[in-house]
Amino acid sequence: MSADVSSPERLATRMADVGGLPVHRAVPQRALRKVGAWCFLDHLGPAVQHGERSLQVGPHPHIGLQTFTWMIEGEVLHRDSLGSEQVIRPGQVNLMTAGHGIAHSEESLGSPRIHAAQLWIALPGSERGMPPRFQHYPDVPRCSQDGLDISVLAGEALGQVSPVQVHSPLVALDLSLRADAPSPVTAELPLRADFEYAVLGLTGGITVDGLAAAPDELLFLPAGRGVLRLQCTPGTRLLLVGGAPMHEDVVVWWNFVGRTQEEIAQALADWEAGTGRFGAPVASPLAPLRAPALEGRLRAG
Repeated sequence: MSADVSSPERLATRMADVGGLPVHRAVPQRALRKVGAWCFLDHLGPAVQHGERSLQVGPHPHIGLQTFTWMIEGEVLHRDSLGSEQVIRPGQVNLMTAGHGIAHSEESLGSPRIHAAQLWIALPGSERGMPPRFQHYPDVPRCSQDGLDISVLAGEALGQVSPVQVHSPLVALDLSLRADAPSPVTAELPLRADFEYAVLGLTGGITVDGLAAAPDELLFLPAGRGVLRLQCTPGTRLLLVGGAPMHEDVVVWWNFVGRTQEEIAQALADWEAGTGRFGAPVASPLAPLRAPALEGRLRAG
């Protein structure tokens, strides 16, 4: 990646399937393994659900991370091996801290449309073996600037502090411009020079520091800049995520975040053997997921 902080870097996303629905996977990819401690970013929808084409993700395990779900449209039921059952609705955040190990499922409740982002946060080495927990946040701070409606999903920005409990210096914002706005807007948002950032357009058109991006194109901004110059057309929605560069190498494979291939292999063996590491069986009608074969060497980044 370029070290020239004056120019964002535009990166394509790739298509993946999650629980029967196509998603755009922005992170990780070959050119960008993580943004701060954010090591995974999926954009789901906006999509119409019907029949088998709906979000149905059976019980599956996680280690070493926090799953962070931001709901824009639709309703999804979260169940986990701690006994949690929680519906997430638009404007809400579900945060699940896997730590040493947890399992969960996700089921759409039949809303005709679904639109969401799911991110993973790699836990720092000192916290990655912590006990698992689940937290639901029905509200996050909201503000406006230069015509944009802004939700502070994680961290601190624009004088607002998210209540979402994380373990690394990071930030996440949802920014939107109403479809009935009379014209495009230009905004300047303060950034932390010690953070690196990524911008992912969800709908509409955006331009960052003169570089245009279509929906589901990712713009990466290296550390060193103090302001984000953003242009948005009416109907635009985007995510801005950032954090202090994470200098720990992490290995992301299937639903696990670890440090070595041996650690990943042990977690896989524990899941397949049903050792109890991942808690009680998840009270879901869906069948548990089966992991792919662990072959070759895994890439750390």
